[in-house]
Amino acid sequence: MSRSSFVPETEPARDGEDTVVVVGEALMDLIQLPRSTLFESAPGGNPANVALGLGRLDVPVRLCARISEDAFGRRIAAHLEANGVDLSATILAGEPTSLAVAYSHGGDGVEYDFWVNGTADWQWRDSELIDALGDDVVAVHVGSLAATMPPGDAAVFRCAEQARELATVVYDPNCRPSLMRAPEAVRGRMEALVAVADIVKASADDLAWLMPGRDPIEVAKEWCRLGPAMVAVTLGASGVVAVTRGGLAVRLPGRVVDVVDTVGAGDAFTSALLAGLYRAGLLGAARRGELSGLPRAQLEDILDLAVLASAINCARRGADPPTQAELQASQRA
Repeated sequence: MSRSSFVPETEPARDGEDTVVVVGEALMDLIQLPRSTLFESAPGGNPANVALGLGRLDVPVRLCARISEDAFGRRIAAHLEANGVDLSATILAGEPTSLAVAYSHGGDGVEYDFWVNGTADWQWRDSELIDALGDDVVAVHVGSLAATMPPGDAAVFRCAEQARELATVVYDPNCRPSLMRAPEAVRGRMEALVAVADIVKASADDLAWLMPGRDPIEVAKEWCRLGPAMVAVTLGASGVVAVTRGGLAVRLPGRVVDVVDTVGAGDAFTSALLAGLYRAGLLGAARRGELSGLPRAQLEDILDLAVLASAINCARRGADPPTQAELQASQRA
């Protein structure tokens, strides 16, 4: 185990440039091909996908992940670096790459199985996260499975707590029932992370598993009372609802696309949401008050771009978020 020795294909964020840091897993997705028993491998994992999306949207981003030295790990690293993700804080891990097997149901979602015993993503120690933050950080996305998977989840949580001193903290529960066992096993850790976060992004499916029968807007309001400035809940094809601690509630419709699959759709949403807030100058610990009191029109504009980014991703196979040029072109269309 050592700091990353991957040879970068792109320049990392320059010293002094405001940077979004992403902490968590970088695994390999095995995605079932349409109308086939065959699977296609593709780099994935919520944090890695969020970092990928930010890189494509031209936002300076540094990923702190434990990437294996195996063939899958080398492919993941090459994919991220080719898309503008700085891996200078990444751990080069001796454990194997985690695998997520995704059975796509088209527009009806994705079912996951996981191969994670003894793999790289969950072995975090405090000493490995010491370089995750820096004076340049304005936001830290902490996610998602690494934040609830022992033995490293406690170290990831402490990193999120520390990040609040400098940065906007972002959290996505990204619930995976096949891996998380039962809601009671993870609800306490998730709610502790919600209380630490400034922005929480969840999906309706997350909430249906975690809090069956609860209305997403009511859960979002309840979570805002725990501390976040904003909670956004994606509703699949129905769009998104978001509430702020300042009392604003917004609902936007989805975008109509021919869905290939929904792998990485929520991650594309998160990337574009953060990119919109980054460009608006609303990230950083000093901007918490402004984030809580966003005007409706500004919040709707930022959320609309995030919904669009998610829709573009759904029209392609696997986690394949749009570039800034693609997002702008689709916005004009």
